[in-house]
Amino acid sequence: MEFIKTENLSFYYESEEDEIQFDTVQNVLDGVCFSVKRGEFVAVIGHNGSGKSTLSKHLNAILLPTGGKVYVDGTDTQEEDKLYDIRRKVGLVLQNPDNQLVASIVEEDVAFGPENMGVEPEEIRRRVDKALKAVDMYEYRLHAPHKLSGGQKQRIAIAGILAMEPDCIVLDEPTAMLDPKGREEVISAITRLNREQGITVVLITHNMEETVDCHRVVVMDKGRILREGTPREVFSQVEFIRRHRLDVPQATELCAKLQASGLKIDKLPLDAKECIDLLSEVLI
Repeated sequence: MEFIKTENLSFYYESEEDEIQFDTVQNVLDGVCFSVKRGEFVAVIGHNGSGKSTLSKHLNAILLPTGGKVYVDGTDTQEEDKLYDIRRKVGLVLQNPDNQLVASIVEEDVAFGPENMGVEPEEIRRRVDKALKAVDMYEYRLHAPHKLSGGQKQRIAIAGILAMEPDCIVLDEPTAMLDPKGREEVISAITRLNREQGITVVLITHNMEETVDCHRVVVMDKGRILREGTPREVFSQVEFIRRHRLDVPQATELCAKLQASGLKIDKLPLDAKECIDLLSEVLI
């Protein structure tokens, strides 16, 4: 069942100049038809300016369409009286975790959302503990957020969304400002949330390595969806990905070059383990 669905979604950012020269307006999103099933893990990739971050902000009604429709669990995001329900169902994690941390103690920060929802104190305590354990940050519950690493801060930001018990988490380039260790911590946490708790995940990213365990990858460019499929289906089209100024996972890149040089490789790998196993077979 489709939990999120867009129908011919279009959007442009208004400005004074646009009002004067309306016919010159260019859509940031241009007729996007996109859907996510409940429990699915979808990655949306594209170079800077492709429209993927703008799309993410439509999924919990931070932005509203200038054309077309967005539905969350069957509800039109343009129904003003339903905005609270939509944002409760779809939580958004931004690129910079510092922009989402509001308290001086970790557990207070995670409790902020439920408190504003009017949740009872005992239930808040349960939700905070559960959310921190889900992202492996429970032992840091009494720490100061500003003293944590970037990856830890981002996991706290995710816990803050989890404490509001959404059905879906949308993450807009959550690892862009992190080092490799921090990126690994965050991707591991959201992958585990999807697999173990069934939380629907939409990951906006330009890092191809982060998408290999997703159920589906969606490729965007110039505000449109160009292609979608499993990671293997999408990244096996190496030349197509390159034409749109994107990379493929390093393991795929290496074996694509070996394949082009004449080595018989039938199926391109997605990660290091697959690459090692494949090369062990073809080079013996």
